[in-house]
Amino acid sequence: MELRSLFIDFNSYFASVEQQDDPELRGRPVGVVPVMADTTCCIAASYEAKRQGVKTGTLVRDARRLCPGIRLLPARPAVYVRYHHRLLALIGRHIPVAHVGSIDEMACELIGRERRRANAVAIAQAIKAELAAEFPAITASIGIAPNAFLAKTATDMQKPDGLVVLEAGDLPWALYRLELRELCGIGPAMEKRLHRLGIRTVEQLCSAPSPVLRTAWGSIEGDRFHRRLRGEHVPEPLPHGASSIGHSHVLPPALRHADGAETVLKKLLQKAAARMRGEKRVARRLQVKIKYLDAPGWKESAFCNDCDDTRTLLGHLDELLAHRPRHGRPLAVSVVLWDLCERTGTTDDLFAAAEPAAQSPLDPVLDRINARFGAQKIGYASARSEAAPMRIAFNRIPDVAREDPTAHEP
Repeated sequence: MELRSLFIDFNSYFASVEQQDDPELRGRPVGVVPVMADTTCCIAASYEAKRQGVKTGTLVRDARRLCPGIRLLPARPAVYVRYHHRLLALIGRHIPVAHVGSIDEMACELIGRERRRANAVAIAQAIKAELAAEFPAITASIGIAPNAFLAKTATDMQKPDGLVVLEAGDLPWALYRLELRELCGIGPAMEKRLHRLGIRTVEQLCSAPSPVLRTAWGSIEGDRFHRRLRGEHVPEPLPHGASSIGHSHVLPPALRHADGAETVLKKLLQKAAARMRGEKRVARRLQVKIKYLDAPGWKESAFCNDCDDTRTLLGHLDELLAHRPRHGRPLAVSVVLWDLCERTGTTDDLFAAAEPAAQSPLDPVLDRINARFGAQKIGYASARSEAAPMRIAFNRIPDVAREDPTAHEP
């Protein structure tokens, strides 16, 4: 069984980029937060902070208690994206990148002589050497294995700055020290399913026959997981395109009121609609959610009939917001455009003549202006321009030129 995959996982990426960008932060505990407020949590922590108990998800007030000297910094998504592309180029000088899983993860395919252990390790070491020379504050854990699943798993087995090779002779016993949740594809719900089937350790998981895993997953994906554990190369199914586009945002303290939440929601909806038009798609359903500090959360949705027009979508949002709770302090908001389909082949609203906004030519003009002069240079007045800055989702690299209003500024 040959080595086929080399996987790269940059350690504590957001915090490491901050330390790379500001040499005074190197060697110091650093936490990155979405907004500067005690009620939020760290979305990244440097290894200096992790050694004192701070990790992703730690509340800011707890981070200060655990690590009195921690330096808390507001997230700078545009900076992280720019470093991502520089790191992508660095890796590309040694081996082509086959797949970008997230802003801090890349998978590479080994071919020909690269599949020999010594050659694969030499590639990994060359990447690490150039990384240390060009970006001394950023480290990466690299896994090499017969498939991408195991290579990614290997990156978690030695952090930070690790290099782990899993060959056929290492399987499956080398995985036994891991917890179930440490394997990609096993979250809280799947862990509970496995527990109900009597599987509580990775050793038990590896020993389980394929039909048992198929039962756990409820689909052929259980068979695929069974094969991946054994080092088989299992081609990923062809993507069919995302079925939704959405944005979420934790409100800063100054916007934690009804008007602030509404302003941010409208900004998020404008961003989502622009992204959708860029992909030449339309939405059939709009969903809005508000999480409160002192009250139960609220969620509602509306059908929007193959729509990509911002004014029409804003009208649907207004209708939904008219039914939101009138009490409580909002903490976080999100909008999602669901049931996306290609713009070509859809039918327009039979009643569009009574709704001029549905036929408005304004959106394409706004999109062209923003594409030329910078993200969100112009938009609808109902959303403040400084509200809801760019954020980075787990599996999507934002288009800085489209989403960051400062991208075109010196």
